[in-house]
Amino acid sequence: MNASIKKFLHFPITKIIVGIAVPFSLFVVIQNFVLKPFFYSIISEKSIADPIIIFISSILLLVSYYYLFRLYDKRKITELSLNYLPKEMFGGFIFGFSTISLSIFILYLLGHYQAFSITTTHYSARMFTVLLFAAIVEDLFHRGLILRVLENWLGTNIAIVIAMLVELQHVSNPVSSLLSLPLYLIWGFTMAIMFIYTKRIWLPYFFHIGWNFSQPFYGSNLTGANDFGSIIQSKFTGPELLTGGAFGIEGSIFTPTFLLLIGIILYYRVKREGKIVKSKLFKR
Repeated sequence: MNASIKKFLHFPITKIIVGIAVPFSLFVVIQNFVLKPFFYSIISEKSIADPIIIFISSILLLVSYYYLFRLYDKRKITELSLNYLPKEMFGGFIFGFSTISLSIFILYLLGHYQAFSITTTHYSARMFTVLLFAAIVEDLFHRGLILRVLENWLGTNIAIVIAMLVELQHVSNPVSSLLSLPLYLIWGFTMAIMFIYTKRIWLPYFFHIGWNFSQPFYGSNLTGANDFGSIIQSKFTGPELLTGGAFGIEGSIFTPTFLLLIGIILYYRVKREGKIVKSKLFKR
């Protein structure tokens, strides 16, 4: 291969573009032209077929990413390593769920949260699989690809700043405002640190799942969306600064504060364990 072409293909920005375009294009084609026609033809209820399609699509996305970078980088795909999967899966989910639960508990103590009943009637399996898929897309590409490539190129600290800015794409959410910006930045910081600490996507991914699942679980909107159903039928009262208002509990002042504390603690552990990568741009 021509040296200039090889250099271009392995340039970090090129690698990020290819790493997103190839797996996602493959996913779109197979989901729309293979999975949907097949499963809709054998399962009449979309509420049953869609979770299956979404689950298989998630696996397809991971597999295509894995083999692309095995070929592209000729390396072990450590960001998808399963060595510590059980620990990072259960630990991450419980950690994410508990972070939201702590905010709910404080609101309860302050008299701003009331729970009336518990039922799964208002919670959809389809919507839960949507949460699973949305999280795997974000964590695979934001953390496993963009953050990983930028950290190896620009160093840990610059990569974290860029990872925080990438999360500002969420300002397109319907109820986002200037007050939402700190949450997005803190989310990008803490999720980046989780990846940097483990060098795998699983801890941030399952933290993400626990975080997203817990909000409708307690009857809260999820980033402004109220169509995910709920398990606990509840009522939030009090100032928006405390409850998050229409945005949901993650918009409360408590939730991003806890999230930031998690990120700061992990950052100091990363630093103490010598996991900070220096920029290659300043190496001679």
